[in-house]
Amino acid sequence: MVSFDHQSYPYATKRHATYAKNGMVATSQPLASQAGLEILKKGGNAIDAAIATAACLTVVEPTSNGIGGDAFALVWTKGELHGLNSSGKSPKSISIDAVKASGHEEIPTHGWIPVTVPGVPGAWAELSEKFGKLPLEEVLEPAIKHAEEGYPVSPTLGKFWKGAHNNFKKKLTDDVFQHWFDTFAPNGRAPKVGEVWSSKGHAETLRSIAKTKAESFYRGELAEKITSFSKENGGYLTAEDLAEFKPEWVNPIGVNYRGYDVWEIPPNGQGIVALQALNMLKGFDFPEKESVDTYHKQIEAIKLAFADGQKHVTEESHMRYTTEQMLSDAYADERRKLIGEEALLPEAGDPSLSGTVYLATADGEGNMVSFIQSNYMGFGSGLVVPGTGIALQNRGHNFSMDPNHVNALEGGKRTYHTIIPGFMTKGDQAVGPFGVMGGFMQPQGHVQVVMNTVDFGLNPQAALDAPRWQWMKEKVVEVENRFQHDLAQGLARKGHQIKIALEPNSFGRGQIIWRDPETGILVGGTESRTDGIVSAW
Repeated sequence: MVSFDHQSYPYATKRHATYAKNGMVATSQPLASQAGLEILKKGGNAIDAAIATAACLTVVEPTSNGIGGDAFALVWTKGELHGLNSSGKSPKSISIDAVKASGHEEIPTHGWIPVTVPGVPGAWAELSEKFGKLPLEEVLEPAIKHAEEGYPVSPTLGKFWKGAHNNFKKKLTDDVFQHWFDTFAPNGRAPKVGEVWSSKGHAETLRSIAKTKAESFYRGELAEKITSFSKENGGYLTAEDLAEFKPEWVNPIGVNYRGYDVWEIPPNGQGIVALQALNMLKGFDFPEKESVDTYHKQIEAIKLAFADGQKHVTEESHMRYTTEQMLSDAYADERRKLIGEEALLPEAGDPSLSGTVYLATADGEGNMVSFIQSNYMGFGSGLVVPGTGIALQNRGHNFSMDPNHVNALEGGKRTYHTIIPGFMTKGDQAVGPFGVMGGFMQPQGHVQVVMNTVDFGLNPQAALDAPRWQWMKEKVVEVENRFQHDLAQGLARKGHQIKIALEPNSFGRGQIIWRDPETGILVGGTESRTDGIVSAW
């Protein structure tokens, strides 16, 4: 296990890390976490628990994810780490010219143009088939029950739901969006905190996915409903696009950081950004966490890594540089030399010269899962397939309209993706899953959590509770209002444009589970910035 102090971080909440030996589920919603634990107690493994939790999250946290989103997973089982990329491609019929012909110079955030093939149902079915112990119908039962019988809306969920409804009411005035309001605002408003919300359509969709192992979603009755809705409203998504989808098993990519191997999913995901930053940072010494120098170097490394990611990363087959080139020590050395005493304006280098939910699960057999799924920008495209509860994602918004960009919009292509699960190992032993959800905050959160753990010895809860920073653009950096003001002032003197955020919403929401290789004891932490909980036994 990582060597850490079992005490809480001095500037954090009073929540402590959670310890258990038989199983653990960490996520942002108590009902979803308990669903995963229920499956573990029924004899399911960590993979079954991850699927149950993920499915439940589409019901109890619809502001961040849904059946119509994408998913990625890192699965540790029988001494090996497996990666699953279940992100969908753009419709074959879409193109830059087609988008421009429809009157758009940029890819819109809502409507049919940014909709890509959903990967979430395929991820559940694939994980269940390859590594699960229980039938998918049994694993999805808790989610189906919550959707059918309803549940009381939690505080953080209620806040985001109300904000999304107010925003959509102003922006989404076309009739095609009415199904979203029928599903998520049936009383003409968002459900209030403590009010019970249910979705019979969502329940029936989950039953269909469970019974057919997601076949109905891609090649059956649900596929027909999705493509009919698309055709009736000028969408690009076709039956062929859905039928051709299949999740892809991939080899995780990683770097060694001070004796620990940190793993991410390879591109099209942005996990490579976190790895590049860690590769630069391992060349420095960090004697203390709360110092201007520590934060300055972290920020500068992230800026340089993001500059590379935003210029060079897309679906791996379309990239000009390989992941090996981008993660080489020689390239990290060159990029590290750019980090000086003053804040810089980041530019991409040349590697050839050298609205998301996250969950973590573990069981008593040694299996561990790092899983993430999302619709993007909260509720996604604003489109809900009538009568199904399927809120479609808007991942295509990340494509570039520049035909010369590596991430240029094309038909049948995966876009640069923000959601990333993380995992850490040491030698041939699993340390455990970790992740921080939240758009482009995610690789920044990964770097901060890894360094809090490895460099500064914080336990999982303390590593998550510690005040966070977030690079926004150019020299602009946001810090939480709990961030020490003397350090913020010191960063400002180095040229950073520091903004203090009054709300913690934009700094991501994380989960961590570590395992002691000698005793098997699990230690977990959950996000104090939301309604998170660790369920354990």
